[in-house]
Amino acid sequence: MANDQATFYLTQFIGKALRIHTSDGRVFGGQLKCTDKDRNIILALTYEYRAPSAEAIKKAIQASGNSKAHVDWNSRYVGLVVIPGEHVKKIEYEESSMLQGGKSGVVL
Repeated sequence: MANDQATFYLTQFIGKALRIHTSDGRVFGGQLKCTDKDRNIILALTYEYRAPSAEAIKKAIQASGNSKAHVDWNSRYVGLVVIPGEHVKKIEYEESSMLQGGKSGVVL
């Protein structure tokens, strides 16, 4: 992809909601502000999500008696964040539309 094409492609996501999956298993959901040639990403209005610990999953399974018990991810508001490009594993565009009545994820 030529530099001009890549720039055009990325600019359409400025200000849009993205989910960034990182190498340590965390997921950041926020509004894309900018990126650079090293693939660093800056998100605003960001929440960080962490998978539940093995202990929390085990407790939920024991409490419910169901091996497919639902366990919520831990989350916290982190605001403005810089995610180093070397740690980005996957980027998802979160498209929500009142006309469609829900959310759909598009993997970039």
